[in-house]
Amino acid sequence: MSTLLQINVTANWGSTGKIAEDIGKLAIEVGWESWIAYGRGEPTSKSNLIRIGNDWDMRLHGLQSRLLDNHGLASKKVTKEFIDRIKEIKPDIIHLHNIHGYYLNYPLLFDFLKEYGAPIVWTLHDCWPFTGHCAYYDFAKCDHWQIECHDCPQLRSYPASLWRDRSKDNFYQKKESFLGVDNLTFVPVSDWLHNELSKSFLAQYPAVTIHNGIDLSVFTPSDTLVTDSTKKVVLGVASVWDRRKGLDEFIKLRKLLPDNYTIILVGLSHDQIATLPQGITGLRRTENVRQLVDLYSMADVFVNPTLEDNFPTTNLEALACGTPVITYDTGGSPEAIDGQTGIVVPYQDVDVLAEKVRYLCESAPFAIGQCRLRAEKNYDKQKVFKQYINLYNNLVKK
Repeated sequence: MSTLLQINVTANWGSTGKIAEDIGKLAIEVGWESWIAYGRGEPTSKSNLIRIGNDWDMRLHGLQSRLLDNHGLASKKVTKEFIDRIKEIKPDIIHLHNIHGYYLNYPLLFDFLKEYGAPIVWTLHDCWPFTGHCAYYDFAKCDHWQIECHDCPQLRSYPASLWRDRSKDNFYQKKESFLGVDNLTFVPVSDWLHNELSKSFLAQYPAVTIHNGIDLSVFTPSDTLVTDSTKKVVLGVASVWDRRKGLDEFIKLRKLLPDNYTIILVGLSHDQIATLPQGITGLRRTENVRQLVDLYSMADVFVNPTLEDNFPTTNLEALACGTPVITYDTGGSPEAIDGQTGIVVPYQDVDVLAEKVRYLCESAPFAIGQCRLRAEKNYDKQKVFKQYINLYNNLVKK
């Protein structure tokens, strides 16, 4: 029996944790032994679980990152203990996801991986592996990472540093750690990120795009919620709302829409809800998937005015529920839709965004069935994640 070990900041929670869980389930179905190592939370899983460190170590790592800008360079003791567990498990494939998140020391891990020699698959959910600090740089319009990070314009963004700028040192530390690994294959989850990877110091490695997938048996058109037909519903969903995710864009959009339009935003904090203008209804983050499906299905349009993103799963969920998507032309967000299922709007052009929202809501040019069909063809997690199993098998045979 072959053994798979996945490493991610979460297990069976959040978008990347659920992806790791689904891949593990498929691996088990085809006869693999599956392990997931994670950094935070108290998850349940079909796979065997390994917690790397504990809450205290994670907080200490986060504090060091904020003071020293050394994200990924703390947690030495718990990383050494985790490496001992890897030696016991002896995985045939090691699959990395987000190794950032205040729980793992990446130089120690990669020193071990270079010696261990098993095939490594690394799914890129963001840009952190090839920058000196940030996970995204679109909003800052920064391209230092293509040559050498320095004078970081996003020190206060995740992983936040309060004042010290180690972006140049971090950049070269990552190059030293990540280069020289034999049998490493990258899996960016969007064509956009694949292209960015090709401009980075990691461009020498093979890479294949595998888009994210969702559970189409869960995310499916629903008619549970009935609304006033004279009202138009614009929906936005995020796990954490901030400027990067487009919260300010929704507030600007509200001013440009007629009174019979209502905006519903899911995933806001209590404080954010308290400051919303009239015409925007805020909801806290929900783990009730049925409620989320009803909201997607009820909406006339799903709007994703993200300012920097890789391949948002929310776009896929909306399509699967039969709801068309409007998104800014940024990152990999436009890749989810085509000319029959949504509209791509120029970056931060709120006037055009409002115009397209009104057009889509009042003309209804996109059919529920067409949106659902695109999800079925391209984003069924059973089909999508089987590509990982095929990749594992090919790498193990080499």
